[in-house]
Amino acid sequence: MSQVTDMTAASAATRPSAGGSARSALISILGEFVDPYGRPVRTAALLYALTRMGYAEPASRQAIARAGASELITAQRDGRETKWTVTDRGHRIFTDGATRVFPDSSRTRPWDGRWLIVIAPVPESHRTVRKKLYAGLRWAGFGNPSPGVWITPHVDRLTEATDMVDSLGLTSNTLSFIGSPADIGITEDEIVQRSWDLGKIADAYDHLLIKFADKRGLSGEDAFCTHLDLVESLRQTPYMDPHLPEALLPDWSGLEVVRKLQDLRTEWTPAAHAHWLSVARLD
Repeated sequence: MSQVTDMTAASAATRPSAGGSARSALISILGEFVDPYGRPVRTAALLYALTRMGYAEPASRQAIARAGASELITAQRDGRETKWTVTDRGHRIFTDGATRVFPDSSRTRPWDGRWLIVIAPVPESHRTVRKKLYAGLRWAGFGNPSPGVWITPHVDRLTEATDMVDSLGLTSNTLSFIGSPADIGITEDEIVQRSWDLGKIADAYDHLLIKFADKRGLSGEDAFCTHLDLVESLRQTPYMDPHLPEALLPDWSGLEVVRKLQDLRTEWTPAAHAHWLSVARLD
């Protein structure tokens, strides 16, 4: 299975329902606190993190078991304890996910004006396939300006979209193009406005900033839980925020909020990781 197919499958599988899920939270824990150290962790440490996020122990254990079944982690016995190690597949997924959730300066890099357009009609009778396709395309930064039409300025996501369409058996009915808009039809600004609800995205970021901005000087378990909560919140943002180039959104207010949220994550990282290392007995 390719890295792109891995990422598509995992992102769709772990996308939380309203209010989140233990499995989604576990993905954040594994990506933020387990994978970077490359060392096995006890079931008890994972349960500690999940229960501190408000999930009951049965749901937390089920999430761990499902992550094992999905080959994101693998189990090994150590006396009476079970320890979990991130697999190579899991590492690829978490690494790719981190670059999508915590992007570099891609928004300010010059954009060549080209769009990747995918036309993939899926009949009403195939709702499950359509749901998976839409989730995967949104994760990849695509917007949906009109029924069946998906578009993104990130033309480098072509391979990701191709693997997604192939894996869902939609190749024979799908069209794709790379190019710039012609004079026929709606303008580029209208494409952006129809493809993404920018006001909703900005409101969501503002809500996160209000939630986290006044939490300063945290340490120990407070830093760990707050940091993890922020990471889990940010991990959902690629589904709504396509990180459009500055040329398409030159004065977007959400960018400054994103920077502030990333700064908060950076501020809490040392204390949060120090607490995790102590809990997981990795220090």
